[in-house]
Amino acid sequence: MKYYLGIDNGGTLTKAALYTPEGKEIAVESVKTKSFSPRPGFTERDMVEMKEANYEVIRNLLQNTGVNPREISGIACCGHGKGLYLWGKDGKPARPGIISTDNRAWEYPLKWKNDGTADKVFEKTFQQILPFQPVSLLAWLKDYEPDVMENIEWVFECKDYVRFCLTGEAYAELTDYSGANLVNLNTRKYDSELLDYFGIPEIIDALPPLCSATDFCGSVNSETAERTGLAEGTPVVGGMFDIDACAVAVDVTSEDRICMIAGTWSINEYISKKPVTDKSVMMNSIFCIPEYYLIEECSPTSAANFEWFVKKLLPEVESAYKAADGWVSKIAADEFCPIFLPFLMASNAHPNAKASFIGLTNYHTRAHMIKSIYEGVAFSHRYHLERLLKARTVPVESIRLAGGVANSREWVQIFADVLGYPIEIVDIGETGTLGCAMNVAVSLGDYGSFSEAAENMISIREAVHPIDENVRIYNDRYKLYKTILESMDDIWEGMQELI
Repeated sequence: MKYYLGIDNGGTLTKAALYTPEGKEIAVESVKTKSFSPRPGFTERDMVEMKEANYEVIRNLLQNTGVNPREISGIACCGHGKGLYLWGKDGKPARPGIISTDNRAWEYPLKWKNDGTADKVFEKTFQQILPFQPVSLLAWLKDYEPDVMENIEWVFECKDYVRFCLTGEAYAELTDYSGANLVNLNTRKYDSELLDYFGIPEIIDALPPLCSATDFCGSVNSETAERTGLAEGTPVVGGMFDIDACAVAVDVTSEDRICMIAGTWSINEYISKKPVTDKSVMMNSIFCIPEYYLIEECSPTSAANFEWFVKKLLPEVESAYKAADGWVSKIAADEFCPIFLPFLMASNAHPNAKASFIGLTNYHTRAHMIKSIYEGVAFSHRYHLERLLKARTVPVESIRLAGGVANSREWVQIFADVLGYPIEIVDIGETGTLGCAMNVAVSLGDYGSFSEAAENMISIREAVHPIDENVRIYNDRYKLYKTILESMDDIWEGMQELI
């Protein structure tokens, strides 16, 4: 028997899963991603613990399935993009990893926008500069932790660090690094002039060699084999940014579909053979199918807001997610719930915006607050979608949805009603790890392309269609959401002065 191993390191969970060449999910193991916030706006992760967490999920997967490790044909990793994981010259992490919801460097993109740097960068990367990208974080470290900068051997993105842990070989896979303002999208290579613009020229030698998603990037080393039960020498391929993995796992392998990923981040994307160069969208990057660009609007404003609510305010409720769906189902679409701004970690409206319930009264219950979160997250996705649609010429027939929201029937219906499009979901437990499995299959030549892998490895559930009356209700409520956003800029700036 042949199996593919996919590993997914996200903002909330570390997962490993096994798949057959037909796309059957044999088993999934996961552990909570441990993070900490040493200061407001900071989100970090212990990189040694992160390595151990990956060992743990792989080890548990093999032990609980009884699969012969030598039947695993290959491994691919995906993980959250942006953020920063630094390996030191002393052979250990240079500092804690920085997760992609970190907002410490919020001032740097504003400075670069005001002094003209952003315009020069855009000519090479076709991207906005974000505070949680490596370039902003490295500039912050240079100012506030210069000793760390002097000790950097490798600048890693999340999944590239995990692959390094498995193999001991350093590579920088293109889907991640091309979305980090580190790569010139015209040449598809590093560009020292970009680093000069950001004031961090010294890190050029710490950028690992570039590779593609389907390249072979080493094999399982002896330490990993001993700690996990994997067979030493098992091939490890390039892997990809998790939003690419989810896109291929829902068969966004051509230009006629839009993908939304509603997890820690609000990811909204489609692929195109030409980048969008008029600054109307947030990001262009190289897709895992190299002839395509990934056109993306994103922010950390999605389902992690509900994760916070459950953890902080429903700790005593068993099966809280199932309970929440039951509560929400009893509230009619036309019953007013507070307008929720899903900005617990960051915002797509203002760099200092904070999460808020607007319109809360003594009538409202926690069920109304949960529905507010469901709606607010959907509004944030629509906010991004509207920007994407302005730059898109291919009509949208439906939206392929992945991430935690896809597991909630009530939330999926709200997405359909807020967005006004049918929502389609892959009939699989974990899209990120499935995308990794498809990555392995293509790398090994078991399938000739990602589209062929999708044809053979995925199936789509029946679409959830918008309800016409609910669409009208949510159109009005979304207008109010945008009005609130537009009126709050001075408040966020005043609030930031007090933090």
